[in-house]
This record gives sequence, C-alpha cells and structure tokens, in this order.
Amino acid sequence: MADIDPVELARELIRRPSVTPADAGAMAIVERALGDSCFSCRRMTFGGIENLYARRGAGGANLCFAGHTDVVPPGDEAAWRHPPFAGAVEAGTLHGRGAADMKSAIACFIAASSRRQVQGSLSLLITGDEEGEAEHGTKAVVAALRAEGERIDHCLVGEPTSSARLGDMIKIGRRGSVSAQIMVEGVQGHVAYPDRAANPAPVLVRYLAAVQERALDAGHPGFQPSNLEITSIDIGNPAGNVIPARASARLNIRFNPAHTGAALSAWLCEAGEAAGQGFRGKVTVTPRVSGEAFLTEPGAFTHVVAAAVEAVTGVKPELSTTGGTSDARFIRALCPVVEFGLVGASMHKVDEQVPVADVRTLTDVYERLIGDYFSEFSG
Repeated sequence: MADIDPVELARELIRRPSVTPADAGAMAIVERALGDSCFSCRRMTFGGIENLYARRGAGGANLCFAGHTDVVPPGDEAAWRHPPFAGAVEAGTLHGRGAADMKSAIACFIAASSRRQVQGSLSLLITGDEEGEAEHGTKAVVAALRAEGERIDHCLVGEPTSSARLGDMIKIGRRGSVSAQIMVEGVQGHVAYPDRAANPAPVLVRYLAAVQERALDAGHPGFQPSNLEITSIDIGNPAGNVIPARASARLNIRFNPAHTGAALSAWLCEAGEAAGQGFRGKVTVTPRVSGEAFLTEPGAFTHVVAAAVEAVTGVKPELSTTGGTSDARFIRALCPVVEFGLVGASMHKVDEQVPVADVRTLTDVYERLIGDYFSEFSG
C-alpha cells in the first residue's frame, strides 16, 4: 500500500473549492488515495451530490470512518491571511477552508488506514452534502446501505470535536434540531383605519412571546437543557403609516432526549393556532426536523476510542453531547457512532487553520484506534 502523508493529502483536498453542493474534484482525490490503499470504492450520487462508500476487507467486524468533503463559503477572501483554497502551510500551521472542518480528518484516516492491516473490514462513508440541507448525502447513503444489507459495526465521525486542545473531547451524542418558519398574513391598510385592516405584527409578537416563555426542560442525563432561539423577524414595511400585509419569523430549537422532533413541531403549530385566535388573517407554522437527539451509551466502543486518544495525546477526553448537529444523526440508524477530530476553534471562520503537528497526531490516534478496535472486536 502507498505511504500517504496526511498533511499533503489535506492540502490537496483544501485546494479543491468544494463549497456545498460543488464537488470540484475533491471526491476524486479521496477515491484515488483510497484506491492506493487497496480500498474498493464506489460513488453514490443522489440529487447531483457526489458521495463515496469504500471498503477494504469482506469479513469480520467493520469499522467505518465518516466525513465530508464539502465546506462552507469562505466569506471575504481578501480578509484571509492566505487564499482560502491554497492549502498554505506557514510556521507549522495549515491554512484553508476545510483545514479543521474536516478535510484534514479525512486525510488522517486514509493515511492511518494505509499503515494498518486488520483482521476485519475498514470502510469510509464520505459525503459532499453535510454543510447544506444534508438530504442527498449521508442520509441517502445510509438508506441505500441499509437496503443492501451492508453491515457496519461501529462508526467514527471525524468532526472537529476537540475544544481547547487535541484529545480533550469526544462526542457520544448530539441534541436534535427543529427549525420553523412562521408566516402571519393579514390585510394591509392605513394606520388611521385599523378596522379596515388586519395587522399581522401583533399576532407574530404574541406567538414569539408565547413560545419563548416556555422553559422546555432543565436538562437531561448527559445533555444540557434544550433551548429555543428566534433567528429572524421580518416585516419589510418601509412606511410608518401603513399596516403591513404580512410578518414572518424563523426560530430553531436544539433539544435533548426529553423531546422528539414530532412533539415539538406539534407544539409549535398549536401555538400558532392559539396566537391566531380572533385574527382576521392566517397564521402558518412550517416546522422542519433535521435530526433527533441521540446518545451512544458509554461502553466497549467508547472506551476503545477514548483509550486510543489518551494513549497518543496524553489527554483524558471528556465524553460530551454538546454542540450542533452532524451526520452522526443519520449513521446511528446503522450502528453505534461517536465523533472525534481536531480542535474546531477556527471552523467556518476566516483564516480557518490547524497546527500541522495536530494533523500528524490525529493520524497517530486513528492508527492506534484501528489496531485497538480490531483487538477488541475481532472475535
């Protein structure tokens, strides 16, 4: 098998401007590197999104690594120290969009797997749709693999989970997410003649006050409290003497296992009905659940991951459920899943960057994990 340098592979991936939904050749680089490491690769394209599932070995336990080649837009490119898609290395630091989130982790796992022969199977599930709506990426691949009867025993997602230093945090679960758009449609009119109009603004204010007032919970074992955040309020009325025709808002709830997305969606809709009582207009609440809360209970798999992290980094990792959503929410339908990767302090920011030393250390962690995993689960 080829001797793969994770830093050079990460640089090569960063040079591909794969802003969701563009692939820009990133998946071909992954496929070539995996082929050099004796993986059988197949592209899985859904809705125009390039995904890849690769496997080496046909029997025994199957340890899967999951990640994404797509990245968020760079923002103001002039504000970057180095061009966001140059993959520059300066003073021991790798710069570029995707350096932390999460092209480097993909490179690390490919490099680590190239160093290890195992009594079992290694696989990779790589998507190009994690940063977008995530409908045609991991979600679709997981559904296809389940339909085919593909068995994956455990999965590690390489998201940048470390907080202050590499190794200090592993994610063993995530809160769920439900977003909603609220549209209140009234009747436009002159402010001096309110009887001839139906003002949607007070109805929207009443709705938002009601849902914001509710304390969702005080937390759940292993999880922080659920929270509801209003993210946008829009009326778009430039005139001070006109009652607007419509008013809208958006909100998001991050919830722990005390709730389900369906129950919260129903509550949001019921609140819309209550706010609209007596209103000569229409209140429409449109919820969207992007993921349910889940927890991978601490056990043999989480212990193997945590032990590998501590053995290489010297840091005892915290098992956490904090942060946003990830593709782990889809993979949990296949198998137990945890997440571990680089420090995420610069992800999605201008001048996204990671220390080169951390990239090499993460490769060592993944290599140790592969060896320890098959020692634990090969029987």
